[in-house]
Amino acid sequence: MRRTSSLAPPSAPMRTIVLWCPDWPITAALRALDALGTLGDSTGRDPAAVDTPLALIDAGRVFACSASARSEGVRRGHRVREAQARCPGLQVLDYDQALDIRAFEPVLDAIEETMPGAQVVRPGTCAVRARGPARYYGGEEEAALWLLDALDALGIHGSRVGIADGPFTAEHAARSPQRQRIRIVPEGGSSEFLAGMPVGLLGEHALATLLRRLGIRTLGEFAQLHPQDIEARFGDEGVRVHALALGLDSRPVVPRVVPEELDSVVGFEPPLDRIDQVTFGFRASADRFIEQLVRARLVCTSIRIEVDSESGELSERTWLHPRSFTAADVVDRVRWQLQGSGSIAGNPFGSGLSSGITRVRVVPESVDAIGNHEQGLWGTGHDERIHHGLSRVQSMLGHGAVVTAAVGGGRTLLDRQSLVAWGDRAETARTERARPDMLPWPGQLPTPSPGTVFEAPRPAMVIDAAGVAIDLDLRGVLSGTPARFSTDGRTLRPIGAWAGPWTVDERWWDADTSRRASRFQVVDDAGAAWLLVLDSHLWWAEARYD
Repeated sequence: MRRTSSLAPPSAPMRTIVLWCPDWPITAALRALDALGTLGDSTGRDPAAVDTPLALIDAGRVFACSASARSEGVRRGHRVREAQARCPGLQVLDYDQALDIRAFEPVLDAIEETMPGAQVVRPGTCAVRARGPARYYGGEEEAALWLLDALDALGIHGSRVGIADGPFTAEHAARSPQRQRIRIVPEGGSSEFLAGMPVGLLGEHALATLLRRLGIRTLGEFAQLHPQDIEARFGDEGVRVHALALGLDSRPVVPRVVPEELDSVVGFEPPLDRIDQVTFGFRASADRFIEQLVRARLVCTSIRIEVDSESGELSERTWLHPRSFTAADVVDRVRWQLQGSGSIAGNPFGSGLSSGITRVRVVPESVDAIGNHEQGLWGTGHDERIHHGLSRVQSMLGHGAVVTAAVGGGRTLLDRQSLVAWGDRAETARTERARPDMLPWPGQLPTPSPGTVFEAPRPAMVIDAAGVAIDLDLRGVLSGTPARFSTDGRTLRPIGAWAGPWTVDERWWDADTSRRASRFQVVDDAGAAWLLVLDSHLWWAEARYD
């Protein structure tokens, strides 16, 4: 059977404006240092213009470096020691992607004031459709000048603009080695503009390596190949990058959509000193909170409630719901938090607050599509009433008074038992040791798990045929063959089959917390399987396979 061809005439590339801020991670890091007052420059210059040899390190290698560091031979991908050997005065910082994103937000705001509809390619690079700004400002070059003026007003100098057919060509026009602040590629001239560039710019390392081995080193040489040959050899991904080399980048510019602010905040002036006053004052805001979620076709399954007091104290807690919150549920959680743990007898403020309440804020932490939470044919069921009742009990007795069991990580069965406060997420409430996704836990008991795990290990005994207790030496060799065992100290059961030992040696470097134990699985004459542990020459029954 012949493979059906996926070739189709590509749509016409969209004229695109791409703004590129060179060395943006360095710019963001220098501005952060300047805000902290640790930059060491008091001349009032732009932080990005300070001649500081700086390198940002990610996973032990240079992620980005300043121009002064590059002049000393530091390059992206160098190990830290190699970079410091090339530039002894190099200042090294950890790369923080979140810092890049935060620092680029004011730039995006300035861009969207000049020409709305920006798409963030990555922090420091964004794309805008060229048609609207060109018509508004009287041409593509004039639009680019307005864009650069907006960034210069923010103190970000040296940024560049590329305008071409499609985002791919426009970005490389902005990154042109001629260092022009504005580079405009005429319509239909993308293929000619890209022809001399290396194939490595396609972003496909494996494909670029193969093309170089075949003697194809530039995008122009790659573009000369027939599209059907490309599809037969490299598949759909090859067809896509071949279209980029031809200057036929049909990807649209998708403007970013700023998420709607769904928080609900109520301030009280003067501060309120009664719980019923606070909940009554927040009731209308709870209704608006749910209404705006419904307008966005969303429901909320987790909320965070923040309560501020007049003296600056903060009470904060996350509440979960088995289905989705209603306005009455939100008001109830506000009341319960005010009545909750930390309150002192005679204290009307609740939640450990010692002064009047000035602000209540509700934040939707987890939302879901409203279609996934439609009520069933027979109503919402019993689980919601159970959740409501347990949450109410918890509000009266304290946050940790009502707990639920969760399975965590660990090598022993007792380590995997974890109790989580009702309404808290298990993965955030557990410690790092108890989280199953944090470590692989080599040596843990494989599945199937025992049906009954004793709350405390029971003393046990294992003997051989001669009645001598079984033990292990330092090399893990048994002193005899297990023949009988007891878990109650009275009845000796014959051992029909056994397996082990599996030795776990934990924290051997710490004499106070070290533990060396060996586990055995034994089957008695009735066919019941047991998990036995030999710890410090003593036998224990830890669980039973029901």
